[in-house]
Amino acid sequence: MIKLKYNGHANICLTKDDITVLIDPFFTDNPVNKVNPNEIDCDYILVSHAHFDHIGDAIDIAKRTNATIISTAEIANMVSNQGCRAHGMNIGGKFDFEFGFVKVTQAIHSAGIEGGCACGFVINFYGKNIYFAGDTALFLDMQLIGRMNNIDYALLPIGDNFTMGPIEAVEAVKMLNPKVVIPIHYNTWEPISQSPIKFKEDVEKNTDAKVLVVDFGESIKI
Repeated sequence: MIKLKYNGHANICLTKDDITVLIDPFFTDNPVNKVNPNEIDCDYILVSHAHFDHIGDAIDIAKRTNATIISTAEIANMVSNQGCRAHGMNIGGKFDFEFGFVKVTQAIHSAGIEGGCACGFVINFYGKNIYFAGDTALFLDMQLIGRMNNIDYALLPIGDNFTMGPIEAVEAVKMLNPKVVIPIHYNTWEPISQSPIKFKEDVEKNTDAKVLVVDFGESIKI
């Protein structure tokens, strides 16, 4: 059984047996987070880019737990220089880990670090293919991501303003063809206020995918 916990914003936790993967662990100063980052234990941390609301508490958690940070080369180098274990990757690359594999995908967004790029991930976690889009605009190559990866769960930003909004995210679902969609990156602050229920209605009206609206702090089985 895989547990997915949504800590709000783009902060995701995947757990099975004794392996835990964090994605964009923004806990401190996250207004919708209900978790003390000092109580987090994990084995791997995926960081999509270096904006404060995504790299978040990654360095502190990694130092305390000895978790490996998986990210783009620039972020991996930066955190290594601060005493963290890291595995650097780049767009289009894939690497096997004990839980499955990670592929690094394009994300159209600014990087938050000099010389870097934002990214998303396809995470094969114990046989489930989970696409974490990261902070991104809509882009046509999402159809290739969907075609090549048989996506079980797509975690898509819907907040608009900084990322694609609900209208664009519906188009992303059409291209990705996932079985299930979970909206993320919304309602943290007023500029990204959206209705996930309206998004669910639009997706299920226009595609074959199902939408799970996961409350902030809620855990689900996938």
